[in-house]
Amino acid sequence: MTGVLRRTFSAPTAVAGLVVLLAFIVMAVLAPWVSPHDPVTPNLLSRLSPPSWAGGDARFFLGSDHLGRDIFSRLIYGTRVALLVGFVGVVMAATIGISLGLAAGYFGGTVDNVIMRVVDTLIAIPNVILYLTVLGVFGPSFTVLVLVIGFINWTTFARVVRAEVLSVRHREFVEATRALGQRTLVVIVRHVLPNVIAPIIVVATLNVATVIILEASLSFLGLGVQPPTVTWGRMLADGRGYIATAWWLATFPGLFITLACLSLILIGDSLRDALDPRLRGR
Repeated sequence: MTGVLRRTFSAPTAVAGLVVLLAFIVMAVLAPWVSPHDPVTPNLLSRLSPPSWAGGDARFFLGSDHLGRDIFSRLIYGTRVALLVGFVGVVMAATIGISLGLAAGYFGGTVDNVIMRVVDTLIAIPNVILYLTVLGVFGPSFTVLVLVIGFINWTTFARVVRAEVLSVRHREFVEATRALGQRTLVVIVRHVLPNVIAPIIVVATLNVATVIILEASLSFLGLGVQPPTVTWGRMLADGRGYIATAWWLATFPGLFITLACLSLILIGDSLRDALDPRLRGR
């Protein structure tokens, strides 16, 4: 594992991605202390003030929105929602997908057929339809959003894990463990799972970026986490009517979404290269 980390972060792009990601995590954790203003309290006397460095009010580094709320403070608190939904949603999806992928790959037969047909069915249905349907029925909220992401996004994990398990389940060390009379669960957890964990890490890293974009998109449509909780997608929605007159309302949320996703993609790509022996020499 130490060697993998060394190879991963030997690339300048991966280091840059890690620095940016850590900056977002620090902002999210320390939001109440680093945020200069209350992110939800309006101040109509200061509405639509440009960034301080662009001739605006000195109190608002990145400007204020149509209700006079500080853009920078709202971005900081929006980081909390983006990372929390991203990481929690992916952990839930990974838990479901890894469990079903292990079962499908190890047991094969009917178990494999049933699980993979469910996977094929979910893949065949556009995800946006599933999201809109479930959120429309149960109503948008943080809990519902995370559960929906977890129960819909597990298919990628299941397919990757199944493919890896199929390649290791008949290897000598697995056969030897079974011959010694080890229980099936012990064989899977102690001997199969550790040998398929590498691609799972890569898929999970890239999936967090996908979920951050998904959360922002749903919030933009009004189906994500609801106000007064601050989200980057909601900030984009608020700023779309002011693009010509107050460019900073939509520009900075879009920039934060881009930076957060780019940092995860850079780390994920470097992890993939470090774990793939065919790419290590490049």
